[in-house]
Amino acid sequence: MKTTCYTLKALYVFAAIFLGLNLSATSQTKKLKKIRVEYSGFVDSDSLRGPGVSVFTRDNTQQVHFTHEGINLWCDQAVYYEKEDFIEAYSNVVMKQGDTITMTAKYAEYSGKTQLAFASGDVVLEEPKSVLTTDTLHFDRIKQQAYYQNKGKVVRDTSGTITSQIGRYYMNSKKYQFVQDVVLVNPQYTLNTEHLDFYTETGHAYLFGPSTIVGETNTIYAERGFYDTNNDTGYFVKNSKINYENRVFEGDSMYFDRKISFASATNNIVVTDTINNSIARGHYAEIWRAKDSVFITKRALAITVQEKDSIYMYSDTLMVTGKPEHRITRAYYNAKIFKSDLSGKADSIHADHKSGLTQLINLERFSSTDIFTVKRRPILWNLGNQMTGDTIHLISNPKTEQLDSLLVFENAFLISKDTLGAGFNQIKGQRLIGLFKDNDLYNVDIIKNAEVINYSRDDDQELIGINKSKSGKINLKILEDYKIITLLDEVDGDIWPESEFPDNARKLRGFDWREEERPKSVEDLFKDDPPLILPIIKGLDDYIPQEEFFDEALMQRVEDAKPKDSKKDEEQKASRTIPKQALKKADSSNVNKVQEPKKKDN
Repeated sequence: MKTTCYTLKALYVFAAIFLGLNLSATSQTKKLKKIRVEYSGFVDSDSLRGPGVSVFTRDNTQQVHFTHEGINLWCDQAVYYEKEDFIEAYSNVVMKQGDTITMTAKYAEYSGKTQLAFASGDVVLEEPKSVLTTDTLHFDRIKQQAYYQNKGKVVRDTSGTITSQIGRYYMNSKKYQFVQDVVLVNPQYTLNTEHLDFYTETGHAYLFGPSTIVGETNTIYAERGFYDTNNDTGYFVKNSKINYENRVFEGDSMYFDRKISFASATNNIVVTDTINNSIARGHYAEIWRAKDSVFITKRALAITVQEKDSIYMYSDTLMVTGKPEHRITRAYYNAKIFKSDLSGKADSIHADHKSGLTQLINLERFSSTDIFTVKRRPILWNLGNQMTGDTIHLISNPKTEQLDSLLVFENAFLISKDTLGAGFNQIKGQRLIGLFKDNDLYNVDIIKNAEVINYSRDDDQELIGINKSKSGKINLKILEDYKIITLLDEVDGDIWPESEFPDNARKLRGFDWREEERPKSVEDLFKDDPPLILPIIKGLDDYIPQEEFFDEALMQRVEDAKPKDSKKDEEQKASRTIPKQALKKADSSNVNKVQEPKKKDN
């Protein structure tokens, strides 16, 4: 037992003498400090490897232990090259920097001159918030960066698992930078991107390039974005899109909250309903998926896409609610609708897409109390006919996409301009019922307190006279070339020659010709709006490409680490794990520096 202890003690003394010139920190500058051996069970010189090469092996009590400038290294066996101050560490390698960074591997190299470390074989780098595993890893202690280029995986409890082909960890800023085939897998979603900056302290992730986040009920796409993995919220810009299975949500700038199934967007928004074949546009929108609710404002426009003739609905604000099989669109205020053969306007419009019922509604708060002011009631235009009333119901067939019927409640008024003259054909009453065929209004019934002014013409379109009558009910047949008016329960009336019919009697009470308000194109829906000024989106900073890990400063350290008496073709330990491409680039740079002509003194 005493012999064994004596042997171990002698070996330790031998190691201390061997490195004695390197251990006196107080007598040398920081630049001259060398690797220090703290413990070794056995020490042997290895002449086959060259002069000044020693092999350190663990004993039964503990591993070989080295320190250098705040770093600790343990392993089962190590080869130390004195001239280059370089260690090769084998088996169960553990490297620690302070209390926060721990690296384990099957094999590692460390240069005391360059402070570069290289590890291979089941490499694990742990810091308080994450664990990195890879097959090979470079570690620069000067820059405090770790780098892999042959696939790695980072696990963070609250964020999930991140894999990439290339990655770098910036220890000072607690930041990972992942490049190429980046995948973040979380129980709630999977993120795919080409470039991802991830901060372990905050769980903040910055996406660059085409990126998708696929969850159970939605898929997000963006080419630049930010995601808070702790709170499940995100902000996306540049071609951003959220697919909610039956809705696609697009906009210049988008916010997303996964926990409450909420998303909002600003500028150039498009919401596509893939089931009901409809589109909504605007410049600010919100989607509440759990409530099946969409809110859009700032030039809000809803488009019901039909095979032959789409319907456009415009207003200050749009709300689309309900399950896919029963969508309801509400448009308010200053609402308008347009299709090629029909247009309308109201304070608000309510459309039930399942039943095909569209309601044009007047709001009392917009009504004037001035007795000389005409009340601006909801209005519809179909071909040459203008229809107004307190409330208008327009019914269509959802399957055939054809107009079916029309109901005007209270103060119904139908006006059409006389085809050849300056007068107006007018019918008014308490209620109006209209029928459509091939989207053209062909039959109208005016019920209760009906009145009519009609410019009657013969087959040659010569004016016969002006008919002004009152009746309990009026039926109007609108044919291709003429109209047939039938008075039912007539009270009184007569036909007057045009010359004898007073000008002040040619308009029924409540007459309000509003042709100038009629939208005749989709662009006309916006004509009353003030100039649109969209908010400036600050967005996210542009992607900054990953700088070279093996940069000029690092390569200069490697160059300076070469022993002065080394031969040209002699292997340099500090550079042997550096990629050949980086070495060639450094050699080329050095050649160029040598060839640069010296500047002449002025």
